[in-house]
This record gives sequence, structure tokens and C-alpha cells, in this order.
Amino acid sequence: MTTTLRPEGAEHSWPGGGRSRRWQICVNGRPVGGLRTTALPRGPQWWGEISELEVTEGRRRGRATIGALAAEEVLRGWGCTRLDVAVPTGATAALRLARMLGYTERMRNMAKRLDVAPLLPGSLRVDRIGPAEYEDWLAESEAGYLADLLGSGLTEAQARAKSDADHEQVLPRREATEGVALRQLRGTDGAVLGSLWVALRQSTLPDGSPLAWVMVVQVAEGRRGEGHGRSLMLLAERECLAAGVHHLGLNVFSHNEVATALYRSLGYRVTLRVLGKQLY
Repeated sequence: MTTTLRPEGAEHSWPGGGRSRRWQICVNGRPVGGLRTTALPRGPQWWGEISELEVTEGRRRGRATIGALAAEEVLRGWGCTRLDVAVPTGATAALRLARMLGYTERMRNMAKRLDVAPLLPGSLRVDRIGPAEYEDWLAESEAGYLADLLGSGLTEAQARAKSDADHEQVLPRREATEGVALRQLRGTDGAVLGSLWVALRQSTLPDGSPLAWVMVVQVAEGRRGEGHGRSLMLLAERECLAAGVHHLGLNVFSHNEVATALYRSLGYRVTLRVLGKQLY
């Protein structure tokens, strides 16, 4: 028997030059499942994604494996140098397949429902990040994000391209960008203890509820281990509730065990795992 991919409809274009196509997984020309390939520009490079992978007939016969490998070849042909797959919590078969094909976990999505605004320690002061503070904050944010991307397995070129593209996309008007909270946490002496960036309406949940997203939590050098990361997360929850948003999500890189433990202690739970591999 021969397993192949066959296009299911026309290719779709994405804003900014991306492309996506749905495929049927076929055995001897007969559809037994399907998947989607997507390619997105990250600066001068292209990243691929495989999604909607499902075998509807004849599971456990290697058809998903062959489909995924064929999708990798499609994405190589589209010029992708990196490939990610997102696996929801509970999809154990998909996670097992991704690991078998050489994907390694880069990061996790975690989320929490917010009901009551938490209290911040009374000794802390919260300030907005304005034009005078923005450049220094941005440089620190980019440096921290770049280090995390490198630690997650990306090459330096891939990490820089993704960092530049992400910051440009989500902060088009710098500190005046609508729908974001940019805050600094200060002590009684006025010293900056850390900073926070929250996109207050990053996306929506299936029921239409808005979902906010923690983009950056950065504790100042020399002030780590003092509990300021927890205070910044509590501040993020307060900012969300003040904006009428009751769901907050975040990405945490898998190698950052300290941050993962903090988020778990605050009630955040893993909803999705992102695994990736190089396509050379």
C-alpha cells in the first residue's frame, strides 16, 4: 500500500506573505485522514507548522507518521528552515508521535481563569512605562527574549529574526500601542524591581471570551529570588480584571523550570505544548 498527500482545495495566503494548505492523507488514492501545512515568514526566514493532523481510518498503521514526514517535505519545498507542532494537553498519541519523529519540546502554554483581583504588597509602586522608559525597557525585553529563544533550541539567526518580528508585530506604536499594559514595579526607594507587558485582548476563547496574554515578565538583575516575579504576575492579573478580562495565558520556555514552578503555584495549568525541529 502507498501512503501519499493529496491537496484538498486551493492554497491560502496569509497576511504578510504566509501560505497554508489542507491535505488529504491517502492510501492507494483513498482518503484516510488529513493535515494542514502552514509557512510563516520570521524576518528573512520561514517557519513551518503542521496542524489538524488526524487519521480517520486505519489508525496505528503508521499513516500519521508517513503523513507528517510528507508534510515536512512540503515545508522544506516551501523554504522553511524550522518546523513547529502544537500538541494540546491530553493528546498523548500526538505527543508520542512528535517525539518519535525527533521533535523536542520548546515551550508550554499555560492559562488560568481570574475571578478576584489579588493584593500587591503595600511597599511596591506600579508605574506605566512611558516614552522616557521605553527604549531601555525594550532593549532589556529583547535581550531576555533572545536568550530564552536560544535556550529553547533555535539558532542565533532564527532567534533574532523571531524576536525582531514578534516585537514589531505586537508593539506597532511602541508604548502607545492600544490594548497593552506596560508596567514597571518599583520599591520604596524608587528602584525598578521588574517590568511587565500584558496584551489585554490577545485572542478569544471558543465561547467568545477575551484571552489576555503575558508577553514579558522581567525581574531586574540583582533582585531575583526576592519574590518580585510573583508580584509581577499578581499585577498582570489585576490589569486583566481592571480591563474586564477574566482569562490570562502565557508561554513558558520548557527549560525555565523556576518560572514553570511559579506559574503552577499561582494556579496556572498547561494547555498546550510546542515542539520543534530544524529542517536542514
